[in-house]
Amino acid sequence: MEFVILAVVVLAVVGVALGLSVRVIQQQQLGIVQRLGKFHRTIEPGLHLILPFLDRVAYTMDMREAVVPFPPQGVITEDNLMVGIDSVIYYQIVDPVRAAYEAQNYIQAIEQLTQTTLRNIIGGMDLEETLTSREDINQKLRTVLDEATGKWGIKVNRVELRSIEPPATIRDAMEKGARAEREKRAQVLLAEGQRQSQILSASGNRESSILRAQGERESAVLRAQADRQAAMLRAEGEAQAITTVFNAIHAAEPDQALLSYQYLQMLPELAKGDANKVWIIPSELNDALKGLGGPVGDAVKSFTKADPSRYTAPERVDVFAEIADAKRAEEAQSQAQVQQAIEEAKRIEHGGVSTPPQALNPGVPTSPVEELIAGTGSAEDLIGDTGLVEDQPGFVAPQRAAEPHE
Repeated sequence: MEFVILAVVVLAVVGVALGLSVRVIQQQQLGIVQRLGKFHRTIEPGLHLILPFLDRVAYTMDMREAVVPFPPQGVITEDNLMVGIDSVIYYQIVDPVRAAYEAQNYIQAIEQLTQTTLRNIIGGMDLEETLTSREDINQKLRTVLDEATGKWGIKVNRVELRSIEPPATIRDAMEKGARAEREKRAQVLLAEGQRQSQILSASGNRESSILRAQGERESAVLRAQADRQAAMLRAEGEAQAITTVFNAIHAAEPDQALLSYQYLQMLPELAKGDANKVWIIPSELNDALKGLGGPVGDAVKSFTKADPSRYTAPERVDVFAEIADAKRAEEAQSQAQVQQAIEEAKRIEHGGVSTPPQALNPGVPTSPVEELIAGTGSAEDLIGDTGLVEDQPGFVAPQRAAEPHE
C-alpha cells in the first residue's frame, strides 16, 4: 500500500515537472526566461523546454506594432484658452529585455510623457495656430517620445492628434466669425458681379449708341445725297426738256399765226380756278388778235422767218442706257463688296487680321458717297444709285419721238 502511494506521488511530481518545463511561445512573441529570479535568456516562438522549479517565463512580449489611444486631456494655449486634445500613439517593441526591465509600466510612462510634452508644445501656441498646426505638433511630439522611449527598447512610429476641442463659447465665436467671413465673401462676389454687369451693360449701351449714331449719320448722308441727286436729275430733265422744246419749235419754223393761236388757247387755262373772281385781260391780247384779224397772206408776208442755220434738232438723250450703265456699275460694286466680305470671313476663320481698304490707300474714299463727301466725286457718278433698271419685269421702253426736220 505504501508502495502504491509512493508511486503516485512520484508520478505526480514528474507530471508537474514536465508541465513546468514545457513552454509554447506564439508567433510574433518573445518569452523572457528567468532562472532563480535573474534574467537567463529569451525564447523564440515555438515549443521550448526549461528547467522546472529553476526557470520560469517571467514576461511574454508582443513584438507587433501596437496602438494606444489616450483619453482627452485639457491643455492651456498661449492665449489662456483651455482645449481638449485626444491623441493616439503607434509604438513597437524593438528590445524586449529592456522593455521588460527598464520601465515598470511603459504604457503609463508613454501616456504621462505625452501629456507633459503636449502641454509644453501647446503652451507656446495660440488657439488659431494650434488648430492649423497639427502636423507640426505631431512631428515635435513624436521626436520627443522617440528620444525618451529609446532607452526603454520601444520605438514610437507615429503620433496623431485625433481631435482638438476648444471651449463651447470659443466654438460659437469661431462659427459666427466663419459665418460672417463667408457672408462677406458672398457680398463681395455679388458686388463684383453687379459691377461687372453694369460695366458690360454700359459698354454695350455705349457701343450701341455709337453704332446707332453712325447709322443715323450715314442714313442722313444718303438721304441728303438722294435728295441732291433727285433735284439735279429733275433740273437736268427740265433743262433738257426746255432745250428740246425750244430747239424743236425753232427747227420747225412756226409762223406768227400759229403762235397767236397757241396764245389764245392758253387763255382758258389762265381763267381756271375757284379763286379767280376777276380776270384781267393781258395787253398782249390785242397784238395776238391783230395777227389773226388780217388776212393770212398779209400775216405770212409780215412774218420774219427764223434762220434755220441757227437752230438744230436736239440730240437724242438715251436715259435708259444711262440707267442700265448705272445699274451695271451698282451690281459690280455690290459683287465686289460681297467678295470682300467673303475674304474677310475667311481671314477671321483662319486667325488672320484683315486690312481695310482705307489702310491700303490712306485718305482715299472707297465709295461714291465718301467720294462725294470728300469732294473728289461728281453727281454723275452717283446717278447709278437711283435703282431704276431697264430690264425689270413689266418695264417697256417708250418709243423715241421722231426728230423734227428742218
